[in-house]
Amino acid sequence: MKNEIITCSAGLLILAGTVTKAQEAPKENPNIIFLLVDDLGWRDVGFNGSRFYETPNLDRLAAGGMIFNNAYAACAVSSPTRASIQTGRYPARIGITDWIRARFQVQDGKTGTAPAWEENNGRKLKTPSNPYHMELEEITIAELLKTRGYFTCHIGKWHLGPDDYYPEKQGYDLNIAGNDMGQPVNYFDPYDRNGISFPNLKSRSKGEYLEDRLSDELIHVIRQHKEQPFFINMCYYAVHTPLMAKPETIDRYEAKIRTDDQTNAVYAAMIEHLDDAVGKLVNTLEEEELTDNTIIIFFSDNGGLVGPTSNSPLRSGKGYPYEGGIKEPMFVYWKNVIQPGTKCDVPVCSIDFLPALCALTGTALPDRIIDGRDISPLFYGRKMKKVPLYWHFPHYRMDDIVPYSIIRDGNWKLIKWYEGRTFELYNLKRDVSESNDLAASKPSRVKKLNRKLEKWLIRTEARMPLEK
Repeated sequence: MKNEIITCSAGLLILAGTVTKAQEAPKENPNIIFLLVDDLGWRDVGFNGSRFYETPNLDRLAAGGMIFNNAYAACAVSSPTRASIQTGRYPARIGITDWIRARFQVQDGKTGTAPAWEENNGRKLKTPSNPYHMELEEITIAELLKTRGYFTCHIGKWHLGPDDYYPEKQGYDLNIAGNDMGQPVNYFDPYDRNGISFPNLKSRSKGEYLEDRLSDELIHVIRQHKEQPFFINMCYYAVHTPLMAKPETIDRYEAKIRTDDQTNAVYAAMIEHLDDAVGKLVNTLEEEELTDNTIIIFFSDNGGLVGPTSNSPLRSGKGYPYEGGIKEPMFVYWKNVIQPGTKCDVPVCSIDFLPALCALTGTALPDRIIDGRDISPLFYGRKMKKVPLYWHFPHYRMDDIVPYSIIRDGNWKLIKWYEGRTFELYNLKRDVSESNDLAASKPSRVKKLNRKLEKWLIRTEARMPLEK
């Protein structure tokens, strides 16, 4: 199938079929704030159709920039996506294909080299073990932007390895609250428990909510470093479990009419707290006169967890190969550069952020394979080809997820399972809910997509599950 040329539309602001006039990027290096939410589903925000959760600040930002309708995380779980954002490389190439265990989750706390294989007693396959960290040899977006004079800061969830692999070892000048944990032990101060604590985040006020505290830290960093270009990797712990929110906010959602299977009042309150934090950020940028030259990117690391939320009409959620597990809410806001009210249908992936930000800042890419591509032309309404996207999860997860790989090529999506059924095939343009499996009726399409997928697995040296 030939690559399709796709452009981004400006919805009601311009005539259908026309291309937004490209703006000129500022000559001065823009500030960059990357907002990454944990476990936020595609439909967990107002700008993607939620009628129960309230996200007015996010919705205003999204309306002032470009919403991406086909944005994907490189994995349906956390750590691999985070590694892909940092490096611009597929998780399969890096070797991080599952969530990274914290030191306290590893036997005797020995987080050196993981065993080669997981034997998975009682299962058909042995699967490659996931490493305990992202290697320091990987080159991160922070390391690259530092060469252009950027101050670099990480705030919040890191989840890419223990202390020897914290953000400050990977190019960040400052690390606030980033460690090896995938979730907080408590969303209310004191945040530490049983000797587990956040770096550079001492207890300040008993009962203070974590996202409020991280918001204050972000604002302090911006004001302290506003005289030079900055890159801030703002990674909220919300809305990951444990589900905890302010009682008064929970009460308000308890009294609200539930809609569209989104019914959890605590989860809704956590989303509101997140939105409040974004509102404080926007106010600070305006007060400091930084809005005109600051890029804000909003994204989630994987799909919403089934149970606390509903990703409908997308199928399933976190961990699964279906759209509910990998499709993410995303917008890019850049005042006076990105046409307000624009939407983009081009499929993009978390591997694309690094090359795009390098292009926008005139930063040279590292001398290694970068899987992502520069998607910044989309910000100006320019045309780009559709290219295939890939996923590889060679692990078991819970009882019903066996190892799988995926290719999305145009509107077609093929899921390849390594145990039980072999293939599922969907046309996402006609069947966003993935309810009509076409694998049996279109064997030639399956064969063609599988051939591309297998070539990609070889190119990335993906580690494969093996029969015992």
